[in-house]
Amino acid sequence: MSGSGLIVDVHQSLGRFVLDAAFTAEGGVTALFGRSGSGKTSLIRVIAGLARPQQGRVVIGDDVLLDTQRRLFVPRHRRRFGYVFQEARLFPHLSVRQNLGYGRWFSRQPKSVTEFDRVVEMLGIAPLLDRRPGKLSGGEKQRVAIGRALLSAPRLLLMDEPLAALDEERKAEILPYLERLRDESLVPIVYVSHSVSEVARLADRVVMLDGGRVTSTGTPTDVFSHALDRRDAGAVLTGRVTGVDAAHRLVTVGLSGGEILVPNADVEPGRLVRLHLPERDVLVATQRPVGLSALNLLEGAIVSMEPDGDGMMRIRIACGTDVILARITALSVERLQLKPGLPVFAVIKTVALQR
Repeated sequence: MSGSGLIVDVHQSLGRFVLDAAFTAEGGVTALFGRSGSGKTSLIRVIAGLARPQQGRVVIGDDVLLDTQRRLFVPRHRRRFGYVFQEARLFPHLSVRQNLGYGRWFSRQPKSVTEFDRVVEMLGIAPLLDRRPGKLSGGEKQRVAIGRALLSAPRLLLMDEPLAALDEERKAEILPYLERLRDESLVPIVYVSHSVSEVARLADRVVMLDGGRVTSTGTPTDVFSHALDRRDAGAVLTGRVTGVDAAHRLVTVGLSGGEILVPNADVEPGRLVRLHLPERDVLVATQRPVGLSALNLLEGAIVSMEPDGDGMMRIRIACGTDVILARITALSVERLQLKPGLPVFAVIKTVALQR
């Protein structure tokens, strides 16, 4: 996006629910995150031009798409946005190739064989081109839907819970393609989700919504370290895959403070990945523990401690340049005589890690 990127400022009354939200985005993946009913889909529908609010402004680059004060509203078909829904919404009587061609038909750009081939290769859908949607899995259908949206040459891609209708196996199948889309496509993305693991893995910036209002914005690390409920709060770290143990289905991820083993991650060496470490799954030890089933142990020092209600304390541990969060009882803090600056070991349950 050129100029000032995407600017959204919306006020809309929907019965008793009031959407009053504003944010900006400068490219990459911006995630609209929050629990069901927080206003995510209502907001993305306004951006897409599928809903017209009582008050609001939507600007992309130098183009004003919505300005209620000026009574300006650009209809959705003129916004040049791609939209991927929860369901793929493919034409059942057309082949995959023909469905993709439907997206190209909407493009104002000259039809490019090179671009078609690039999108097909990026999404891994070349073997599917002659099939019809009825012969595809849920993950395959969503990849085709994404390809169709990309081939319309959008200046912004809107994705509304694109994995919500898929089971865990299909989600695992499509997530690597979404990562590749983020890394290789120049099209900025607004991605709606209530899944911490999806957003932690994909997003460059998170806009958290609650009750129709923006409660927090920032990187996944910034938002997920303090703005979630206790079940999901934790650190989001970025590391590089340094090794693969195929026999045990483990990959080694190098961080600034050491290495972490991640199970069931199908990813090649050298790839940058993100890890979500829920604070509830991090233990604190003042001495190097032995005889544990947990595979991951990082050495660091306590940065800060703060009460977190119900007799609990939140501990921030610096491991290299990364900060890991742990939520333990105040009694444990007393017994271990924990304090800022004290060297400690963070014991991380392997099963808590998300690629």
